[in-house]
Amino acid sequence: MIPKHEQFIEAVKESKKVSVRFYSKPDRGVLDRICAPLGYGPGELLDGLNRYWLWDYASETGSHTLGLASPQIVELQVLGDTFDPAEFSNAPAGALTPLPA
Repeated sequence: MIPKHEQFIEAVKESKKVSVRFYSKPDRGVLDRICAPLGYGPGELLDGLNRYWLWDYASETGSHTLGLASPQIVELQVLGDTFDPAEFSNAPAGALTPLPA
């Protein structure tokens, strides 16, 4: 888990956007994104790792869903802006309900 795990879970519960800086494997570098936090857990990936699931508003790959393992996250800040969970149409199964810390 990341140091700000509790803040992430609260952001999910309160529908607050987050600013996340993370290492992108496909881009081979660090990216900054404003995202909606969706939840924490295994999601649809079958590797057994829990991930931080986010909705990436700026995604250009067709999928707006990010599943980040803890080591990928460099920094996470909860923002004051809120979002409406109803705006997400293809979030991964189980990602909209945060799991216990």
